Amino acid sequence: MIVVEGLAKRFGEVVAVADVGFEAADGRITGLLGPNGAGKSTTLRMLYGALRPDRGRALVDGHDVALDPMGALARLGVLPHGAGIYPHLTARENVRYFGELHGLRGAALERRIDELLEALEMGAFADRRTKGFSQGQKLKVALARALVHSPRNVVLDEPTNGLDVLATRSLRELIRRLRDAGHCVLFSSHVMQEVAALCDEIVIVGGGRVVARGTPAEIGARVQGGSLEDAFVAALSGDAA
Repeated sequence: MIVVEGLAKRFGEVVAVADVGFEAADGRITGLLGPNGAGKSTTLRMLYGALRPDRGRALVDGHDVALDPMGALARLGVLPHGAGIYPHLTARENVRYFGELHGLRGAALERRIDELLEALEMGAFADRRTKGFSQGQKLKVALARALVHSPRNVVLDEPTNGLDVLATRSLRELIRRLRDAGHCVLFSSHVMQEVAALCDEIVIVGGGRVVARGTPAEIGARVQGGSLEDAFVAALSGDAA
């Protein structure tokens, strides 16, 4: 379970995140939805320890990311926005390296790598150097790295950005499988259709603040006609009930 309490972050005169708080439960897909520049990625970077908040805290299974980063990150798998992979390593070597960083070794690590290669359908390119991979292939490698230590909580920052239709469909199926296996899945997006298709819970962020939260049906019910898109626009403009 992920708990975010009153996170705030500014860069000089720019307030990137003013006050963001929410919970993402196990066995649920929680979407962080908002327009570009709303503070989604900055919030996630504070959650996985890449940025230190000016105020507030983030907890992963009860471990404070700022006070106990090793305890929190051991329980967290992260796919950052635009995550790079090592181009001169094979897909398998990229995943193995991250597994070793998490303390995995020997036969247990190799079994886990094989499980992920099969689950993500990476067999055809597992032992090729990743330089020249398609965006979809790169994403699968980055996902395997994020999942190699079997984290209970998974954070994905705009994971479908740049993917074609087939790769997007495959990723959605994986996210649902993680949810069905009891994982806490939190992902950010500015694409309404993507969030509506996947999420059990939605947190709408605008201007660095949470402006609405709830299930898709609960948020849609706040406007006449029950349209999630209309509710999203209303929440950002301050017109939602």
